[in-house]
Formats: sequence, C-alpha cells, structure tokens
Amino acid sequence: MSVDLSQFIPSFLEESFEGLELMESSLLNLDAGDTETIHSIFRAAHSIKGGAGTFGFDKVTEFTHLVETLLDEMRDGRREITEKDTELLLIAVDCMRILIEAARDDTDHDEAKIEKTTALLAEALDDDVPSSESDTQEIAIEPSNIKGKIWQISFVPDHHLVKTGNDPIFLFNALASLGELTVKAKTDALPALKDMDAEELYLSWELTLVSDASEDDIREVFEWVEDECTLEIEGIDPAPKVTEYDKTDDVDISLSDDSALPLSSSNIVSAGEPVNIAKLPGISEKSKTKTKQDVGSIRVGVDKVDSLINLVGELVITQSMLSELGNDFEISKLEKLTSGLEQLLQNTKELQESVMKIRMLPISFAFNRFPRLVHDLALKTGKEMELIIRGEQTELDKTVMEQIGDPLVHLVRNAVDHGIESSEIRLANGKPISGTIILAAYHQGGNIVIEISDDGGGINRDAVLNKAIEKGLVDSHVTLADSQIFDLLFEPGFSTAQEVSDISGRGVGMDVVKRNIQSLGGRIQVESEKGKGSKFKVILPLTLAILDGQLVRVGTEIYIIPLITIVESLQAKPELINRVSGDMIVYRLREDNVPVIPIYQLFNLPAETKDVNNALLVVVEADGQKVGLMVDDLLAQQQVVIKSLKDNYQQVNGVSGATILGDGSVAMILDVPGMIAMAMKRAKKIQNEHNTTVEGELV
Repeated sequence: MSVDLSQFIPSFLEESFEGLELMESSLLNLDAGDTETIHSIFRAAHSIKGGAGTFGFDKVTEFTHLVETLLDEMRDGRREITEKDTELLLIAVDCMRILIEAARDDTDHDEAKIEKTTALLAEALDDDVPSSESDTQEIAIEPSNIKGKIWQISFVPDHHLVKTGNDPIFLFNALASLGELTVKAKTDALPALKDMDAEELYLSWELTLVSDASEDDIREVFEWVEDECTLEIEGIDPAPKVTEYDKTDDVDISLSDDSALPLSSSNIVSAGEPVNIAKLPGISEKSKTKTKQDVGSIRVGVDKVDSLINLVGELVITQSMLSELGNDFEISKLEKLTSGLEQLLQNTKELQESVMKIRMLPISFAFNRFPRLVHDLALKTGKEMELIIRGEQTELDKTVMEQIGDPLVHLVRNAVDHGIESSEIRLANGKPISGTIILAAYHQGGNIVIEISDDGGGINRDAVLNKAIEKGLVDSHVTLADSQIFDLLFEPGFSTAQEVSDISGRGVGMDVVKRNIQSLGGRIQVESEKGKGSKFKVILPLTLAILDGQLVRVGTEIYIIPLITIVESLQAKPELINRVSGDMIVYRLREDNVPVIPIYQLFNLPAETKDVNNALLVVVEADGQKVGLMVDDLLAQQQVVIKSLKDNYQQVNGVSGATILGDGSVAMILDVPGMIAMAMKRAKKIQNEHNTTVEGELV
C-alpha cells in the first residue's frame, strides 16, 4: 500500500520553521563550551535535513548537510565554538529558511546567497573534514552485469546508536537479503584514541545495493533507527530507458538543435502557438507539481479541545431540555423555560469564549524574530544594546498576530537607529554603555498592549514641531500638546533624521505602521522624554472577529461605537460650547477643546436632537485627536460579530463594518478616524464657501 507523503508536507514545513527559530534563538545565546545547546541545534538541523530528504527537497537536504557537519564537529569537541562560526551558522539558518520557503512556494530562491554561504561553509570545513575520497573508493559496476537497480545508500548513525541496542551488522544482513550488497566503511569521524569512548559509534558507511527492491523496501530495513541516523538513498538506473518522450510521435516540440533533429511538420511550432509543456522533454511531473500549501493551521492544546467538547455536550443537553419543554409546554413550566434559556445563554457564551481561545496564540510567535533583528542591527550600527522581552506568553488572535509583525519590526528598527545613542554619546551623558530596548505585551481592559521602549536620547519635540511647521502641516501660532506633536511622526514622508541610512531615516514607513495598526482596529500612542528615551504603545483588540461596542441611537438608526475608542460620555453644558470657523462646534473638556461631530449631520439623517445644548456626547479618540460624537441616546454595551461591508456590499466612508443585532436588524459600526476626516473635510468646505461669499460681497 502506497502512502501519499504530500499530506505530511504542511506538518514538515511547520516543524521546520519551528526548528529554524529554535536554531536561531539558541545560536544567539550560544557561549563557548555550551555543548548542550549545540546538541539541541544539531538535532533541529538533523530533523530538517531528514524531513527534507523524505519529501524530495534536495537543495534543503544538501545545504543542511553542510550545516549539520559543522555542528557535528562542534558537538564532538573537534571544533571550538567561536563567534565567527556562530555568525556563519546564523547566516546559514537564513539560507535554510530561504530554501524551505522556496520549496513551500515552488518558487526560485536567492541562488547567489546560497552559493556564497555554501562556499563559506565549505571553506570552514575544509581544514577539518577529511575528504571522503581517501576513505572510500569508487565502485564501478558494469551495467551489462547488473540485474536490477543500483541503490546508493549513505548511512551515518548517531554516535549513541549501539547504546540503544541497535547493531549495524544486522541492518547490513537484512539489506544483503534484498540483493547484492557492497559495504564501505568511512573512518573520517574517528577521534584521537585518547578521546575515544568505547560505547560510542564513530563509523559511517557507504552502501551499494543492486536489487529489484523498491526504496520503501530499503527504508523499511532502517525503520527502527531512522531517528538515530542520517540516511540517504539514491536510486540509479543501470541503463537509460527509452521514455515516451523519445518517441517523436507524441512530441509537440523538440529542444534539440537543427543538426540533431531535422525539421519536420511534426516538430515545428508556429509563433504564438501554445506549447504543450507537459510533453516537453526534461519537464517531469514532479517539477510541475505545486508544493505550496496555502492552508494555514493552528496547533491546539488537547485541554482546549476537551473543554470545547464538554461545552458542546452541555449545549446538547440544554437544547434537548428546551425541545422537550417546547413539545409539551404549559404556563406552569414558564419558570423552567426561563431557567433553560438562561442556561442556553451561559453555554453559548462559554462556547464562544472557548472557540475564541483556539485562535489565540502566545505573542512569542511574533516576538521570536526580534533577538536576531536587534543582534544584526547592533552589529551593523556598531552600537551596544540589549533586548529585553516581557509578557511573551500573552495570547493574541492568530490573524492579529500575523499582521502586527511588520509594524513591530519597523518600530524596533527605529528604536535601534534613532533611539539608542552610540557608546560615546551614552558615556558622555552618564548612561551605561549598552542601551536597552524593551519589548513588552500585556492585557489591559479587554485589549492587548504592546510596548516598544528604549532608554535612548528621546524624540526632539522642538525639531518635530519645527519640521511640521516647515512642511505646512501645522500653523506656527497653534499650541499643541506633546502627544499631538509626536503624532506628526506618522504623517507620510515626515522625518527629522539628519542622515538617511539603509535602516531608516527617509520618513517612509511610520504612516504605514499607523495605517496597519488602525486596520486592525487598534491605535498607537507615543511618549518620549528628551535624554531618557521613548515608548511606543500599540493598543490592539484581542480579536478581529468580535468587537466590544457601545450601541447609540441617532433618529431611528442604531450605530455601534468601538469601546476601544471611547474616552467618556457626557451631557453637553451650554456654557462650555463655542463655535469656530467652518461652522465647527467645539466643547471645552477640561484642558482640551473637543470638536463636536453631530452624526445626524454627517450622515444626513433625521434626528431628535439637533441642538448641541444639553445633547449627549460620546467623546472618542483616534489619531491622537479627541472628538465628541453627538447622539440621541446611549443604549447598551455588547459584543458584536463584525461583518465586512467591503466584502458584502462596498466600502462606505465613516463605517468600518456592520453587524446583526439580537432583533435581527442590521447596525453599522462607526469608523471613528474616517468620521473625523469626513467632519474636517466638511468644515473646510464650509469655510471655503464662506470665504468666497465674503470676497464676493466686498467686490
């Protein structure tokens, strides 16, 4: 019975990427003499190599073999653990990732980088690894004397193989029963006599088997030791077979030159005529097969699955009870019905929470890339710095996790390039020579907060403000709070950097960071103190599927305001209301002047309350700006399931999505940043019309 190995490729890819992360993080923490960590890195590389060989990812196998050999020398003590070799292995891990991603996506890889790293690995191994040619000899087998297929088998057992009760001689006897076997021992891994452990196995073997047996038959012989060895099996046909493609009747086009194959009507293809690629010589079915696996997956703990099954069981019991009541209902059973409905509500809520937990992953999946990133940037900039990660077990929705990675990378790169000062400046300012970047995550009020802070020089508030005035982003007479000034950093093309580096400084990216965070329903805040450092705080919803919202009524319409944006709700006092240019109403809220946006006016709706005096205001904050949304009534707060308007209808300004309420009606979810932009645009238009009218009257 044949097994379709392709079904296991997604698992192999997932485990390989986890293995690469383990290798990378272990290498970053590797110290001289730490053989235990080297063993761990070696095992990860060994697993990747073995899996890649099984699934036919030969380039991954070949490259990883060099990495494995270098690691093998380190774990055996034949090579010291040096910083140079560690850096080379980190580059090699990058190459392994490139090769695996190319295999996954069935795309080309960066050949130049792979070749360069391969040469570096070979150079590193050149003086230490004896050539296998000195220990083995070529086996020449005349095709005419062969009955069956030639199998070249490379068998490199782990050193502890014999300790597990396995003896290679039994394997060789089993192979010999399949056909004609030639065995050559390799002794290049033998240590010096004084370093030899009598219970360890240092030999490896090159085997040649001539047999009609299949590869599966041969692998079955090694079944009990496949996790304790490196096994490579390659089949060689003793004589080329005539393939179907050699029969010219079935060939649409020939790649042979003219001298080798005379032109005929059967092998000429006109320009523009479609070519049957499937029948081109040299194009195998394997090369056409897409290995890309688009289906994502999540590893879920058994405890979470068990909890889900228990809840489903409770739900079935409650549903059964309610069905029985419905079939024979009397008014005397009303209390029992009410109790049953409450139980159903509780079960549904717990089931929802359990399902949502399945999508939750530790944020360490997103944080794991940063030790390497900071390590590389520190080498590049010549700055000394330390990265501290806190709260890596904080859980976040998988979709949010996948989309927050790039914005975080940008913020960390900025912290390294613009935040942390050079060692000379830090010493001159009385700071420790090594800077500190802290990456922290924690839950707060139903949201997740990610902080990127540094103890660098901080943001030059005056420089930001002057640059904004110079670019015409703000009026020089306007007084802005620090948070409003720092928010200018997210304007497209804004930068105060004196020099542009290949890390940052062009003012490209921060606007994208903010836009990406907002697309996740989150927001970003900046705190900074000159000379002491900066902190970027990213506030995100736990999930994109469900939203905590405040229901409000405007006329007969119900809208939902995301709770994450709400600062407070109040009844407007007439003495605190003022009108400014553009017919804009502002409300004095303690130290702030908050623009008021009547929702009925923005969406052209009939409303009960059109006078702002004593009206209800929901103060919300977005893009560092507070506004008061004027509504007719405040209703309940509840969780709502977000439905995309773009997917089901079309994008609507000021609306981020829709949901279905308990009574079956549809309610719109307000897009607060979009509403602020609409209100500002409307005020500007009114002001321009007013100016035009005044100018006309003067003329």
